[in-house]
Amino acid sequence: MADEKSRIPGIVRQHEREILDQWVRSQLSAVTRRADLLNEDVLREDSRSFLAAFTEALQHGTTGTDGKEWNEVRALLERLSRSRAQKGFSPAETATFVFSLKEPLFAKLREKYTGDPAVLAEETWGMSALLDKLGLLTTEIFQKSREEVISRQQQEMLELSTPVVSLWDGIVALPLIGTLDSARTQVVMETLLQRIVEKEAAIAIIDITGVPTVDTLVAQHLLKAVAAARLMGADCIISGIRPQIAQTIVHLGVTLGEVTTKATLADAFGLALSRTGLKVVRASASA
Repeated sequence: MADEKSRIPGIVRQHEREILDQWVRSQLSAVTRRADLLNEDVLREDSRSFLAAFTEALQHGTTGTDGKEWNEVRALLERLSRSRAQKGFSPAETATFVFSLKEPLFAKLREKYTGDPAVLAEETWGMSALLDKLGLLTTEIFQKSREEVISRQQQEMLELSTPVVSLWDGIVALPLIGTLDSARTQVVMETLLQRIVEKEAAIAIIDITGVPTVDTLVAQHLLKAVAAARLMGADCIISGIRPQIAQTIVHLGVTLGEVTTKATLADAFGLALSRTGLKVVRASASA
């Protein structure tokens, strides 16, 4: 089949409606069918478009899928795989779209070439190998799409997990919860610097009460955030230094330089008010 044109295009064009109907029925009855995510009209249109593009590509007489004649087929499968990945389909459910085409095609081949075993075997083997390649292509695209979705969700979670709040005029606070790695440090710095500019903050409090452990790497990340804030003209205070964290920092020999630290966020806020010339006083009791 690699050196001469496949007989499939002629068979498909002659029995296109019959093959399409049988293919759609096969997909509708499959155990991987997701009627909640894809209705029959969309499924039929996807199948019709693919069958037309597939037949057109085969007319060029090659079973490879890398040539330019397969561009439309690859593009169609990419759109379909990405769409189904975003809708919540599984890789198997997505690949079934291609693999299920074997049944109606092979049925027509058997019908046409039962009396010619050599041709039947050649065409069946060639079509099976080709559809396997295209099915694996949908799986690869699906996986990449899922990874993109997961990456985007992780980025959104990082942004949501680093809220910068305004405590007072000129004072902002960034409460950190969870592990502080390189990727999150970048988000922390970008978020903090943006809020410093928006609020014209003179003091930024980075609270690490929710950070489970502080090692050398975490300390370096904190110092990067402090240095970035200072470059924007804001003084930094690190709060949430618990006894265990203090002991760990001393044990590791980590130095926080000239960074001011406080045990609690309340202590840091009190210091920040003091540095801005403000203080909190208890209101006198009513007579």
